[in-house]
Amino acid sequence: MNRGDLNDLNTFLAIADHLSFRAAAAQLGVTSSALSHSIRQLEERLGVRLLHRTTRSVSLTDSGLRLLERLRPGMDQISDALEELKEERRRPSGRLRIYTQQWTAATVIAPVWQRFLSSYPEVHLELCVDSGPTIDIVAGGFDAGLAVRERVPDEMIAVRVTGPMEAAVVASPSYLAKHPAPRMPDDLASHQCVQFRIGRDGEIFRWRFERNGSRKFVSPRGNITVNTAETAIRAALDGLGIVYMLDALAEPFLRSGQLVRVLEPWSPCIEGAYLYYHGRRQPPAALRAFIDMVRAPKGRSGRRSLKNPF
Repeated sequence: MNRGDLNDLNTFLAIADHLSFRAAAAQLGVTSSALSHSIRQLEERLGVRLLHRTTRSVSLTDSGLRLLERLRPGMDQISDALEELKEERRRPSGRLRIYTQQWTAATVIAPVWQRFLSSYPEVHLELCVDSGPTIDIVAGGFDAGLAVRERVPDEMIAVRVTGPMEAAVVASPSYLAKHPAPRMPDDLASHQCVQFRIGRDGEIFRWRFERNGSRKFVSPRGNITVNTAETAIRAALDGLGIVYMLDALAEPFLRSGQLVRVLEPWSPCIEGAYLYYHGRRQPPAALRAFIDMVRAPKGRSGRRSLKNPF
């Protein structure tokens, strides 16, 4: 069946419903002469007469009645399928796949996922948490990704979802009881620092410090290297050394006294996190709903209250 057959069959149904070319034309938004031409073409292709038509009336032939009986259920199914797709576009449902790093999962997704899934119970939220560099989310089959702005590919639409976020340098009270707290970034050279590798085979993260317009980078030294924020926190709690992390991730442990902050006057801010997705695709309703829930209003702080995962 080609597109012309489907259009002509739809025309036949409209005429059969109204038994009037004028009423069917009004429904379909075309002229009566166009409908007459479509029906004439359909009858010629089928080799049967489907309608009796005079200047005063329209009625179905026996062949037209048989075609209508067979055609109606199929066309109704097509119509229902299209309506379901329209409804899905309006109502969040289905799987929502997001590529995220651990820190954005903790600071962006975890604070809202209970409310999001309660609000949209027909959505299945799937997270791929990785510590590596940004990947091609389209090739990976993801609806969206989360990253800092400079890691968002140029062709993507980016939506800011956190305000500026402050870095924090922390250690456990047990570690600081044995080692004097550093007062300057250079003092870290005499400390055990938990190093952070970006991804599986990436470079070791350099610690950035800022104060009064002065910026300083430190390459930490220590006898343990991790590649997830969760493991870095665990190492700090166990007294293995000093850790550089987001203040939002350290907050619950600072509040409980399990960790202590050092070098606070040197703590820099990062721009915050962005949710990004491909601009050439129509975003599904689930993604639009998620963006509405996590979008950062102007001036909102990046600090969130997080539960202690340990």
